[in-house]
Amino acid sequence: MGNARLHSIHVHPVKSSRSLSLREAAVEPWGLAGDRRWMLIDDGGKVVTQRQQPRLALAAAELLPGGGVRLSAPGREPLTVPVPRATTTVVTQVFRDKVEAVPAEDESAHAWYSAFLGTDVRLVYLDDPAARRPVDPQFGLPGETVTFADGFPLLLTTTASLDALNSLIAAGEHADEGPLPMERFRPNVVVSGTAAWAEDEWSLVTVGEVAFRVAKPCGRCVVTTTDQGTAGRGREPLHSLGRHRRVDGKLVFGQNLVPVGRGTVRVGDPVRIVE
Repeated sequence: MGNARLHSIHVHPVKSSRSLSLREAAVEPWGLAGDRRWMLIDDGGKVVTQRQQPRLALAAAELLPGGGVRLSAPGREPLTVPVPRATTTVVTQVFRDKVEAVPAEDESAHAWYSAFLGTDVRLVYLDDPAARRPVDPQFGLPGETVTFADGFPLLLTTTASLDALNSLIAAGEHADEGPLPMERFRPNVVVSGTAAWAEDEWSLVTVGEVAFRVAKPCGRCVVTTTDQGTAGRGREPLHSLGRHRRVDGKLVFGQNLVPVGRGTVRVGDPVRIVE
């Protein structure tokens, strides 16, 4: 484990939009700076992700200074959306959680996404991640919060486990779908230099100067079957995960993390397993 390193860093400025790779990122208590502070909701206030709209894989959001985003997608003119100044919030539904969020002020932001997806959606912003949404109390500690991520501040994966999974896919009945790239799993931090599935045994790790608590394995959904370059769907990796990586009824790949303190992580940082 002495050779474990931070291989890559990824944020998703708009939840379910294309991954953005960074050389370094500030670690805040609720996740990496700029990760999933924006999301789309439907007319009922429920979150809209690639689960319902795989075409979101084709939409990109560039982070701008101050927290705004510059949107781009095939067939759409780019659009810059600033952080809303208004403090009026709407109640949104992020899976089982009700979360207050601030709608984008410019109606063109809602229209931009609605036209791209072919259905009415609204773009909202998480103005106060320290107060809006606690981590699942079954796995979180008092005071821990999260942005619009599925449930935890960060997701960690390892290159060795992806290699092992791709070997399983290659030996299975849907071998033509592999090998899969890491972007299918939408991680925040990717670690190299470990054994396959070593992360299953970790409970506390440090990346550079920052410590992270390993909260639980990540149960995977249909988004992992979505080609992030075409928005097409297949059977893998869920077919192979179902045969080889079923834990407590979930198909698992990667580990959910909660930061223990603040700092900055950089590609190439050493990764140390504390316990």
